[in-house]
Amino acid sequence: MSSRERILGRVRRALADLPDTEPPIERTYLREHGHRGVAETVDLLAENLADYRARVHRCTETELPGLIARLLADHGSRRVLVPPALPPEWLPDGGPERVPDQAADTAAGLDPVDSVVTGCALAVAETGTIVLDGSPDQGRRRITLVPDHHICVVRTPDQVVSSVPQALEHLDPTRPLTWISGPSATSDIELDRVEGVHGPRTLEVVLVTTGPPGAQAAAQAHRGRVGARAARGAASVRE
Repeated sequence: MSSRERILGRVRRALADLPDTEPPIERTYLREHGHRGVAETVDLLAENLADYRARVHRCTETELPGLIARLLADHGSRRVLVPPALPPEWLPDGGPERVPDQAADTAAGLDPVDSVVTGCALAVAETGTIVLDGSPDQGRRRITLVPDHHICVVRTPDQVVSSVPQALEHLDPTRPLTWISGPSATSDIELDRVEGVHGPRTLEVVLVTTGPPGAQAAAQAHRGRVGARAARGAASVRE
């Protein structure tokens, strides 16, 4: 008898007297904390993303290509990884060299790439988390782990949920889910923070307002009010 067989035999004997059916699991926990409107939920997402040291940007659909071009230029990117179904209009003509996501790529082959641009499955406001599920606009998991710079586009409000329980209702558990809260970071026993160890050192999240022009204009006005309140708050702190 092998070691594996002995271990499995012990497990079976230990479980022999347990009932075949499991008791029902109580699911009376809060599905979300508080009651927020759509704009407030998106604002909470932006706040929590920034709290995790992600760089948060907001724009409309028409502004998106120009913003991505500026972010790539500011990072000095010469090569950018592109998932197979990333909308081509997101990337500027004449910008960095586009490197397609290919199954044959290795981590060593992806290492020289400067940036990656992806969509997402959804984003969770209460935890400041974006979730990737390997869909064609996001590519394989490795392309968002090897490059040092990740630009992730979140369509708001369609892809934003308030809480983790709500997120789980929308996600397919059979997909390769990657939950990202800020840039990759770790700390040693002395709490010295090091970024970029397990994934991108720089995470830029672009919150794109989708919908008719009227909705986009309203979102821009709302962003202006939020920015004005933040500026007033900062001024009162300085005083």
